[in-house]
Amino acid sequence: MDDPWATFGRDLHLDLSGSGGVRTSLMRALREAVRTGRLAPGTRLPSSRSLAADLGIARNTVADAYAELVAEGWLSARQGSGTRVARRAEPLRPAPPARRAAPARVPDRPRYDLRPGTPDVSAFPRAAWLAASRRAITAAPSEAFGYGPPLGRPELRTVLADYLARARGVRTDPERILICTGFMQGLGLLARALRGAGVREIGSEAYGLHFHRDVLTRAGLRSVPLPVDPYGADTERLADLTGVRAALLTPAHQFPTGVPLHPDRRAAVIDWARSTGGLVLEDDYDGEFRYDRQPVGAVQGLDPDRVAYLGTASKSLAPALRLAWMVLPDHLVEPVLALKSTGEWQTAALEQLTLAEFLSSGAYDRHVRGMRLRYRRRRDQLVSALAGQAPHIRVGGIAAGLHVVLELPPGTEQSVVQAARWQGLALEGLSSFAHPAAADGGTPRDALVVAYGRPPEHAFAGALEALLRVLPPVP
Repeated sequence: MDDPWATFGRDLHLDLSGSGGVRTSLMRALREAVRTGRLAPGTRLPSSRSLAADLGIARNTVADAYAELVAEGWLSARQGSGTRVARRAEPLRPAPPARRAAPARVPDRPRYDLRPGTPDVSAFPRAAWLAASRRAITAAPSEAFGYGPPLGRPELRTVLADYLARARGVRTDPERILICTGFMQGLGLLARALRGAGVREIGSEAYGLHFHRDVLTRAGLRSVPLPVDPYGADTERLADLTGVRAALLTPAHQFPTGVPLHPDRRAAVIDWARSTGGLVLEDDYDGEFRYDRQPVGAVQGLDPDRVAYLGTASKSLAPALRLAWMVLPDHLVEPVLALKSTGEWQTAALEQLTLAEFLSSGAYDRHVRGMRLRYRRRRDQLVSALAGQAPHIRVGGIAAGLHVVLELPPGTEQSVVQAARWQGLALEGLSSFAHPAAADGGTPRDALVVAYGRPPEHAFAGALEALLRVLPPVP
């Protein structure tokens, strides 16, 4: 026979501890649940039989407690409707703090947000994704609803191997692809695997995301900055850094300066990795979005044994999916898989199956092409507006990605960012992405990193106007 707690009515947690008999304790617990709002007015309570079985007490005890609370006005009982929390039994709420005059302050939430890191999530292809999800779930084998392999669903790894070869020039097979719950998990796994292999220092670009550097630090790696100039990261410096045995790079579109890694430097980093046994960690965060020509292929294609390739759906689709992937050299598959198998979160299988269907059906390519047109149009609007209204502001970086760098007059970055905050516009200056150990090299570089890809379509014109208002005037 089934246990009564597993088959009767609704779950209701009540603490019957304290002085007094069972009936008194039950009434006290129910009053407290109503008083604090845990049981909202109108909530239907379990039947006396069900609650008695759940609590292991006599049914009459529950019925008597219900009856007395009805008499007190805490509960109501009507034939055919069961016992419910009385509508007038409003929970206690803390009194609002007394209002007082407050000084003017920056708005809590910006009206416009041009900070990098997020795509236009309002453009997520909901209908196409839902259709792909239905097809994927319908066709999924029963075992797909279990915990799944740490490497990731084979359906997704198979279609990713084909897509990455076709679109990014990546050389791999499904057995060397590992699915991650976001880029950060993949980077953390790689960093820990490197630390386990004896690596202590890793080169990273002098401009980048601080939380990527934090991941490396938590894994026990010291991050050594590589200078960044108009040709990308200076990978030729790696030959002089004798303690460095790995390098984290964004070759297709350096983040945040927006320049690609020069061909000579791409060759130099591969030569360095081969001669030292080092590893290149290639962050290909927005490689699909190039507007003036075909995207440059991944560095991984030059030497799959010396490059670990990391990709993500966060920029092409949405961060909320928490889907990313790594293409690993053969010698790293087992160490990284061993780390992921010991307590790391597994990536949701149904989202993996949906992305596999989204890719194989061609919906992903259609979506990326559509977003490429949208982002290119926005970048063109931004460049045109600057040429007409702020010609002294130079646009840096190539025509690619979801953001652009705007060079400012010396000493104006922080004042522009602050002025934007007061007007409800969220901006970030280039200085906030600088590696703390990087040398200044003389005069600090003042610039804004403007994410034209972030606002929803209806808000972009307003965000652009707000940006133009806060830019410094012609000197």
